[in-house]
Amino acid sequence: MKYVSTRGEAPVLDFGDVLLCGLATDGGLYVPEEWPRLPESALSAAGRPYAAVAAEVMWPYVEGSVDRAAFDAMVADAYALFAHPDVCPVREIDDGLWLLELFHGPTLAFKDVALQLVGRLFDHELTRRGERATIVVATSGDTGSAAIEACRGRDTLDIVVLHPAGRTSEVQRRQMTTVGEPNVHNVAVDGTFDDCQDLVKAMFADPSLRADVGLAAMNSINWGRVMAQVVYYATAAASVAPGRAPVAFSVPTGNFGNVLAGWVARRTGLPIAQLVIGSNRNDILVRWLATGAMEQRTVHPTISPSMDIQVSSNVERLLFELYDRDGQVVAERMAELRAEGRVDLGDTRLAPVSEVLDGAAFDDDATRAEIARTHAATGVLLDPHSAVAVAAARARQRHPAVPMVCLATAHPAKFPDAVEEATGIRPPLPDALADLFDRQERYESLPNDLAAVSAHVRAVVRRRG
Repeated sequence: MKYVSTRGEAPVLDFGDVLLCGLATDGGLYVPEEWPRLPESALSAAGRPYAAVAAEVMWPYVEGSVDRAAFDAMVADAYALFAHPDVCPVREIDDGLWLLELFHGPTLAFKDVALQLVGRLFDHELTRRGERATIVVATSGDTGSAAIEACRGRDTLDIVVLHPAGRTSEVQRRQMTTVGEPNVHNVAVDGTFDDCQDLVKAMFADPSLRADVGLAAMNSINWGRVMAQVVYYATAAASVAPGRAPVAFSVPTGNFGNVLAGWVARRTGLPIAQLVIGSNRNDILVRWLATGAMEQRTVHPTISPSMDIQVSSNVERLLFELYDRDGQVVAERMAELRAEGRVDLGDTRLAPVSEVLDGAAFDDDATRAEIARTHAATGVLLDPHSAVAVAAARARQRHPAVPMVCLATAHPAKFPDAVEEATGIRPPLPDALADLFDRQERYESLPNDLAAVSAHVRAVVRRRG
């Protein structure tokens, strides 16, 4: 499989190079040169081990870059760490309404599903080349801890995680800042997640820095992340809609990577009738679907901080398809969004999206109400992000006879304050994290300044040799 940039100017690469480079040199995101079909076995995957299905779904994306036996072993090793035997189990919480639990990995969030594998792929590729790399990650809360867990202690990697100071839950922050391995470095940036993401993109646009520290990314700008997320759409569909019957999904959405994986699953053969985008007050994607215009506004802190985003990077991959893979036009649209804070696609370009995508936004009070409603009816505790998915599913379901799967993206114990406010119950952390609040934190506080952050990245890499 070869990969091309959404902006059309970067070189065509194979999977190994795409994995390590993250962002393309022209500022675009890499996508497959052509879309493979989902293997027949993945379309009827019910009852099969998750790792076996995962290896089959992802193999076309890595073929030619990774040995099959080595790839299968990495996949099996990554998912052996999950606390549930099904890895990503589904449970019915209402008539035709299902919950896809993506939080059984080591950091209790859906990011583990991709990053436990991506960390192993990085280590494998770097070891093969005899190289080291520096992972730089922007996080709104969950990506950081999952990336750290995937990289901690690996001799081939340093990892620097930027999080917005004061804008994650305390559990999210401590999961990052209490990791003691010398290759792990955390930075609290005085700004929003979008500021952190802009800093990462700017660092990738600096050829000198990229070369000096071997810069690489584990955000969802890295294709390896999206590739691994396609899998649980296939396994969930096979579980709740056997016989290749239609299925719908509701996804709490910030950076658009998780929804994009659903779109890829549909594009490659999964019978997805509807994808619902659930947003909080930071509703740029919902407004885009309603008006055709993508317009940035102020980022508001909410009880679902992983969605406190106004620049959803992975939309660019979808725009590439909507503009018939014309990289020059995509580059122009993205430049317009950056310069003016707004870009209008119009009804014609948005029509293929409207066939499958719907959106709904909920403020904090509505989110708490859904947490309370679901708990009262089912006994299930939802974190705020998962509650947004359930609320969006109830509000926007088009086809009542089609099973609707809501993506539960985080364990409720990651957001205990919000859950307790809604239900009166404070969900406990699992035993492995029971002492989290007693662990010593270690991180740097830096301004939202490219020079300061770049200098820090260089400094930690020098210290590590």
